[in-house]
Amino acid sequence: MLFDCDGVLVDSEPIVNGVLRAMLGERGWALSEQECLRIFVGKMVRDEKARIELHTGQPLTEEWLAEFRARRNAALEQELQIVANAHHAVHEVHERLQARIACASGADRHKVELQLRKVGLHDYFEGRIFSGHEMPRSKPHPDVYLAAAAALSAPPQRCAVVEDTLIGTAAGLAAGATVFAYVPHGDADVFHRAGVAAVFSDMAQLPGLLI
Repeated sequence: MLFDCDGVLVDSEPIVNGVLRAMLGERGWALSEQECLRIFVGKMVRDEKARIELHTGQPLTEEWLAEFRARRNAALEQELQIVANAHHAVHEVHERLQARIACASGADRHKVELQLRKVGLHDYFEGRIFSGHEMPRSKPHPDVYLAAAAALSAPPQRCAVVEDTLIGTAAGLAAGATVFAYVPHGDADVFHRAGVAAVFSDMAQLPGLLI
């Protein structure tokens, strides 16, 4: 079982979105919460470099990205919460699959590990945490899921992926995995049309899907 992190295990996206909106606003690009989520959720900020530079009229520098990560991490340390029932779901799946689980995120490693430690899930995934930043390509490409499957010595076609975005879903499907979409809010139909095996709205439901 391969878990995404943001939005699946931790409720980080509103926090990160708030920091990003504030910093883009400081550069003159005012975005609503929904606009910011639509543009950036599931992506690396640097992948939207051209769009950011177009709207701000300023270069996207490594210094700005470093400041974003620092402000983001400080906010996560202070505010981050676990997704409801995620601890139960991870524990049950970890026991059932004899620890053959991994976390495969599009985020940078420091962020993923910070978040898992913050909410008490790190021990379940220690040694099996994969970052899209360390792959040739990040999501929606399958690289991070292929790396996680290989580390578990499992063909990706025998792996299940838990995702909450269409970008991540595309990555899991491209890897050849079976994808379960966690959709607590929003349009479940778009995930069905994307080709997921099932859509569920409560992490407590996840162990029951693995029959």
